[in-house]
Amino acid sequence: MDPLETEIAAGVGVEEAPSPPSREAVPELEDPALYFNRELSWLDFNDRVLQLAEDPSVPLLERAKFAAIWESNLDEFFMVRVANLHDQVEAGTQARGADGMAPMEQILAIRERVIAQRKRIGESFERDLRPALAEHGIRIMSIEAASAEETAELERLFGRQVFPVLTPLVIGRGRPFPYISNLSLSLAVVLRDPEHDNEILARVKVPKELLGRFLRVGDDGATLVPLSDLIAANLGSLFPGMEVLDHSLFRVTRDTDYDVSDEADDLMEAVEEELRRRRFGEVVRLEVESGMEKRLRDQLVAALEIEEHQVYQEAGLLDLSDLWDVVGVPGHEDLRDPPFTPVTPPRLMVGDGSKEGDVFSAIREGDILVHHPYDSFTTSVERFVNQAVADPQVLAIKQTVYRTSADSPLVPSLIDAAERGKQAVCLVELKARFDERANIKWAKKLEEAGVHVVYGIPHLKTHVKCILVVRREGDGVRHYVHIGTGNYNPKTARIYSDLGLFTCDQAIGGDIAEMFNSLTGYARPRRYREVLVAPFNLHRGIVDEIERTIAAHSPETPARIRMKMNSLLDASAIQALYRASQAGVELKLNVRGICALRPAVPGVSDRIEVVSIVDRLLEHSRVYSFERHGEPESIYIGSADLMPRNLYNRVELVTPIRNSKVRDQLVDLLDRSFADNTNAWELAADGSWDRCHPDREARNLQSELIDRHIAKAESGAKAETP
Repeated sequence: MDPLETEIAAGVGVEEAPSPPSREAVPELEDPALYFNRELSWLDFNDRVLQLAEDPSVPLLERAKFAAIWESNLDEFFMVRVANLHDQVEAGTQARGADGMAPMEQILAIRERVIAQRKRIGESFERDLRPALAEHGIRIMSIEAASAEETAELERLFGRQVFPVLTPLVIGRGRPFPYISNLSLSLAVVLRDPEHDNEILARVKVPKELLGRFLRVGDDGATLVPLSDLIAANLGSLFPGMEVLDHSLFRVTRDTDYDVSDEADDLMEAVEEELRRRRFGEVVRLEVESGMEKRLRDQLVAALEIEEHQVYQEAGLLDLSDLWDVVGVPGHEDLRDPPFTPVTPPRLMVGDGSKEGDVFSAIREGDILVHHPYDSFTTSVERFVNQAVADPQVLAIKQTVYRTSADSPLVPSLIDAAERGKQAVCLVELKARFDERANIKWAKKLEEAGVHVVYGIPHLKTHVKCILVVRREGDGVRHYVHIGTGNYNPKTARIYSDLGLFTCDQAIGGDIAEMFNSLTGYARPRRYREVLVAPFNLHRGIVDEIERTIAAHSPETPARIRMKMNSLLDASAIQALYRASQAGVELKLNVRGICALRPAVPGVSDRIEVVSIVDRLLEHSRVYSFERHGEPESIYIGSADLMPRNLYNRVELVTPIRNSKVRDQLVDLLDRSFADNTNAWELAADGSWDRCHPDREARNLQSELIDRHIAKAESGAKAETP
């Protein structure tokens, strides 16, 4: 145990989360004891992912998938969130959030939790996953366990594929410590020169980006050998004449966040320059194998210029995100979740569903709600855009792009629209973290094709998910709109659970047209009639809804608030929810990720229930529902979570739902979300998340929605309403 680990174990230097207030004293709503820390709450979310990797009831390859997701989530967390905390410490900033924790206190508390989670997932992989996979014919094999035939094949693979791409780098003798790229896997090697009887340190990068983390041996492709193991077994051929004394794997995580000045003359050029600098970000974390000798570890710490608390010693396989290669082994359907095929919404089908319906005609008949991936993204959103491109009556198509895939058909459709003489507008957010390169590529192609490309408002990220189609009808035009909770990305639309509304409501369409004009032009938006747009009226609109619900509540006419979102962090929104609870309003919150609100505090939040669903699909939709006696339920969907960045630092869009059938569908979604008792966790006042277990009937939101959408598609439009 290193000195800092000893310090943590003794409870020194780590501030524990505040305890909930006692029943006797009702605190002020700004009391730090009423708020959980953002970073620790996120680690709790990742812990729920870890629990699915540990769960023996989850299919085996799905468990491997959750282990890979846990690792990739953690990598991004260190690259952005922990890096930001280190920046604050270096700058001497002592800024504290609503929870009251200082930056270094958070770093130490994060370390404590990550070490504990890492120990669990390492043990789960070595004790459970790896042996169970081997029992089903998927072997992650060590070099020592290879048969003579497999050893011969590995030798051929090393000579033909691996050795030619390796670049051993000796450190010292006038050679500086080499640059270690972010998240790359490397072997640190200690050599002895027999001629001069001195020791030399060398580094060999494991080229998994070129060859993959695992080499497949045998005809079935289900025997996998870690590439790093094969390189380690052949270090002698890389350093002929040297004696290999020791070797050990390590991995470096760097700060990948950046800040682009909105005063830059060319925003695209500025973002490209920052992406080049990102490769050289400060080291945030060093991961080393548990068997690494102290002298080797000390050399790495000194060379990377980091502190001891940034070193994470890990047992087992380093970088479990590479288990995606294992998940990708063909076959073994019995080790995966049962597949399902997204359906076409009945309103968008003709007759028996064998033909595509007219999307515009269907929207004119009434608003349409789609829920991906249960509803097909291809036969709803993509068809909407494709019909708009082909329709000679369509004058303009305007779309936002925050994250999309390299093979997305939507962006090329805008190019097609421009070539057909339509006004095509694309608002591209260049600063969408980790998607900057893809967005820059698309922006250049769009501009070359004559599409009007805009990069948004200075100082704000454009996070809106919206498509506006302007169509000539009669002696005027009609606005057709799609407003979504998720990105226009066909890949994530298959694994993220997201909502989308198709509408031609005149007031909503006018608001969306106004929003696009304010984003593409140089004008402040006038007052929006229906929609809520951050940073202009979204925060105030949600708080007003909460306050109206408080005013409408009484024992005789009880009111209720239900919300479904990814994260709940904004202190002022949380205080409004606390006031609602104090007034007697029942609140049910379904928060997938970060939740700073502390429920079940007597006199403050004892009417608030918080649950989180983590399952095979990523719950990504945002729904805000306010029930007041004597009036239709007020429901909104859109792109924004209740976080400061969404409410004040981004352009976000949330739309009210006016159509009664769509409202009923969303009420049904909320009912099912709060009834889930198999993949839901409930948040307690002490900050613990307890997994729900069915007392009687087992309920699972995602399984029920798969079955419901299949039945709805089979029975047609008659099953449109729950």
